[in-house]
Amino acid sequence: MKIVACNSNRALAEAVAAALNLPLTSAAIRRFADMEVFVEIHENVRGEDVFVIQSTSYPANDNLMELLITLDALRRGSARRVTAVIPYFGYARQDRKSGPRTPISAKLVANLITEAGANRVLTMDLHAGQIQGFFDIPVDNLYAAPLFTRDIRERFAGKDIMIVSPDVGGVVRARAIATRLNCDLAIIDKRRERAGVSEVMNVIGDVAERDCILVDDIVDSGGTLCNAAAALIANGARSASVYTTHGVLSGGAVARITASPIAMMTITDSILATEAVRLAHNIRQLSIARLLAEAMRRISDESSVSSLFE
Repeated sequence: MKIVACNSNRALAEAVAAALNLPLTSAAIRRFADMEVFVEIHENVRGEDVFVIQSTSYPANDNLMELLITLDALRRGSARRVTAVIPYFGYARQDRKSGPRTPISAKLVANLITEAGANRVLTMDLHAGQIQGFFDIPVDNLYAAPLFTRDIRERFAGKDIMIVSPDVGGVVRARAIATRLNCDLAIIDKRRERAGVSEVMNVIGDVAERDCILVDDIVDSGGTLCNAAAALIANGARSASVYTTHGVLSGGAVARITASPIAMMTITDSILATEAVRLAHNIRQLSIARLLAEAMRRISDESSVSSLFE
């Protein structure tokens, strides 16, 4: 078993390697003067079970090309099996035709990863579950819910908590955590006027005097979650916190969150934290390194990955 780290989140790759007690495979992943990506694997991978760790986060296209070229290099190096470990799968929000003459980019990216040489994909909290069906190779989609559940139990012990879905589409995700915690569920009913802009309309559920925890898979601009937190406080909630798997946090998202009523936003390290995220007083990270490491070990051993969540 060998682990190759691309450049999008080397800190996470190093933590995964440490959890597995394995060194990272020596490789050079660099740019030519015209910014073309060049990859060279410095160790023999013939007949090996190789895992490539790379989130396709910002800059998404550069990181995607790094992943594709690394997969090609390993395939041409005669690796027995290559697993693309993609903690954050970019382009996942383009999972359907949103209008006439628009692409389904998530399917295109799935085809590219498969054609580049991946035999298997390991990812986490896909934005849409049907993306697994876009691949013609096995896909293991891990969930942050057990990690979040343990953390919520520790941080909110003795408090009257309520799990909140920030929109109707996230109800299944929020309900899974509410069920694990045996607590109530509320839903934010919002109307989105255009992409990137949301207007909170109603809170479905009695949140008065409750410590509310919003659960989502991706935070990008942060507008939806900030508006949802403000609506909860306006409806009498004692506090509003957030748990979300992928902290994209583009543009002025960090400033928006620090100025919002959100008491604490908890994200994972599926995407490398920027300096602004590290300095924010109400944003913290949980590591998914051990979860990824255990899933990778089970894949290599040909044992059950789904039993991780039972």
